[in-house]
Amino acid sequence: MQTVKVDGKTQMSMSEVYASNVNSVVSINVSATTNYFGQTVQTAASGTGFFITEDGYILTNHHVISGASTVKVTLYNGETYDAKVIGSDEDYDIAVLKIDVTGATPVVLGDSSKVAIGESVAAVGNPLGELTFSMSEGIVSCVNRAINVDGTPFNMIQVDCSINPGNSGGPLFNSYGEVIGIVSAKYSSYSNTTVEGIGFAIPINDVVSLVKDIMTNGYVTNKAYMGITPQTMTAQMAQQYRYDVTEGVFVCSVDPDSAADKAGLKLGDVITKMDDKTISSYEDLVAAKKSYSAGDTVTLTVYRGGETIEVPLTFDAVPESAETNNSDQSTDNSYNGNGGYGNGGYGNGGNGYYSNPWDFFNNFFGYNG
Repeated sequence: MQTVKVDGKTQMSMSEVYASNVNSVVSINVSATTNYFGQTVQTAASGTGFFITEDGYILTNHHVISGASTVKVTLYNGETYDAKVIGSDEDYDIAVLKIDVTGATPVVLGDSSKVAIGESVAAVGNPLGELTFSMSEGIVSCVNRAINVDGTPFNMIQVDCSINPGNSGGPLFNSYGEVIGIVSAKYSSYSNTTVEGIGFAIPINDVVSLVKDIMTNGYVTNKAYMGITPQTMTAQMAQQYRYDVTEGVFVCSVDPDSAADKAGLKLGDVITKMDDKTISSYEDLVAAKKSYSAGDTVTLTVYRGGETIEVPLTFDAVPESAETNNSDQSTDNSYNGNGGYGNGGYGNGGNGYYSNPWDFFNNFFGYNG
């Protein structure tokens, strides 16, 4: 195989793309220890990543390393290293790892805004966790494809490359050998249905600044943060609580001294618009916030007490602690219509941040009979 220097100007054959970049790709193997009923259970998973610096920083997907007890990285030459998780962001499904090496070969980042439907692309990764450093070729099927999986909205590059579990976190190359996206096998099995000829990659332009922030600070410091516990509004909720709106984001709680608190948002408010973007669900709110950074000011359209008002809100920077608590996180839409939650009265995974918000809501508004 001929190695060609990736300069962003020279178009390559796919074999040249592979030869010039395979040393930049790594195999990732993670293990997690979970305790069920006093029994320790070991689980393992695999994924892909790629070097972004010579001193061993690696970019991959958040879901590849989420919950991992140990992370090991194997290079193309067979060397294996223990990796440190520098930080990650679930909203953008990115994670940065670091291994103790020097002289690594980083990839060359391209411009994902220039990606066109029909152009040739290639993915390199570890499908099924066993077929290491495999390459699959295809074309771009769609750009800016809006998809929603597990409650998180993304604008993705859609491709027809073969993408399978184990490919997650790997690079998507253009015909110039540049990385234009981060492959995610998670979104190739939509709603637990395995699909063929449909793969997705996160556009690299969407995450470059976030990756630099994680490398410096360990998390995304300038992510827009409101300080609320949101819940998708439903027709059932509207009927029960005598509201005139059936869509939007219901505010279950407001963090003291947060952006939402300073803006005057209250328990029971329903957010229906952010600037000119209609907010019909929690997923819409997450998608809308991605367009803003800390310090930006937006106008929220809010339903309150039978009236529609406009509320200016200036986003805070997300506090590091908020990466693991409930604020600005959905209550999983598990409301069951009788003031309870299907997970035992705790929102968002049952970590005990608050008990049933509907009990508080009923007491606050006097709807207890």
